[in-house]
Amino acid sequence: MSIEVAPHNIELFFELSADLLCIAGYDGYFKKVNPAVLRTLGFSEEELFSKPINEFVHPEDQHLTQQHRANLQKQIPLLNFENRYLTKSGETVWLSWTSIPDDETQTVYGVAKNVTHKKKVEEDRNTLIKNLTTLNGDLKQLTFATSHNMRSPVNNLIKMFNMLDRSKIQDGETREFIEVMQGATDSLRETLNSYVDGLADKAVLKSKTVKVNLGDALDSVTRSVSSLIESSGATIVTDFSTWDVVDFNECYMESIFLNLITNSIKYSKPGVKPEIRIHTDIANGVKQLIFEDNGIGFDMEKIGNKLFGLNQKFHANDDSKGIGLYLVHTHITSLGGGIALDSQPGKGSSFTLSFRG
Repeated sequence: MSIEVAPHNIELFFELSADLLCIAGYDGYFKKVNPAVLRTLGFSEEELFSKPINEFVHPEDQHLTQQHRANLQKQIPLLNFENRYLTKSGETVWLSWTSIPDDETQTVYGVAKNVTHKKKVEEDRNTLIKNLTTLNGDLKQLTFATSHNMRSPVNNLIKMFNMLDRSKIQDGETREFIEVMQGATDSLRETLNSYVDGLADKAVLKSKTVKVNLGDALDSVTRSVSSLIESSGATIVTDFSTWDVVDFNECYMESIFLNLITNSIKYSKPGVKPEIRIHTDIANGVKQLIFEDNGIGFDMEKIGNKLFGLNQKFHANDDSKGIGLYLVHTHITSLGGGIALDSQPGKGSSFTLSFRG
């Protein structure tokens, strides 16, 4: 059974509704709005009726809104369409619209809910998720760097133990002590290797940049792997005369030096002592750090875009974990820089690191 509603009751419903109610023409102008529209947007009826509706819509949403309004004139209802409006005071409000066209009267009947609060909650949630994702990635990178980079100093200790001539040590207790220390070091290396393998299956908070002196960073690294350098017969020639200080993360810089130096030694040509040349340059106003060696090089056509990927191994080496170049790439790119490689099999490698100005 239908109930007849008096016209004044319909008008009362229109006036008292908390939702935004409006009637618009196919010409794109408001024809009638309820007080909720006036309260939400802050304009008077005269102001709202004097301009096309799209002029009250946020500029970034005007094109999409116009497209949906055109669909209404094709008798396609508008359901739960969200767009932004600008209030008279310049604030942005989000409205969710349901609109029905009446082709006979050339009008559109629309109902909107103010969903600004919901959008703000969603925005805050998405920002939180984004920040947590970034944080998780940075912590993962720090864990990789810590576990991976500690392996080189440990290997350095092992080489030092192997260089000891135990026949010259007369004291039995001292020999036993050295054996215990070497065993503990071997065990530590195996533990670190297992950590790296485990972390690779799962993937620092971005530290503040400081003025990093290249010479100081390099000295710190070469001291930590001094026996590796000595036992391999490697030579390192540097020229930081073009520039020697850059805004960067100190730990990242040491990690870059550590991984590139140890890689050059690890992948040197059989029977050929590693030669490493590190120098600085400036290209188009951009600071560059060039790292060259005479090692076995890379087959760039074969490698393609896998070069800096995680767990990517390009040479047969039992000690390779496929993480060093990944870390170097991550360190430089995370702070806005870039890295490129020029290499050929048997002709060494040349890494060019570019730093953000």
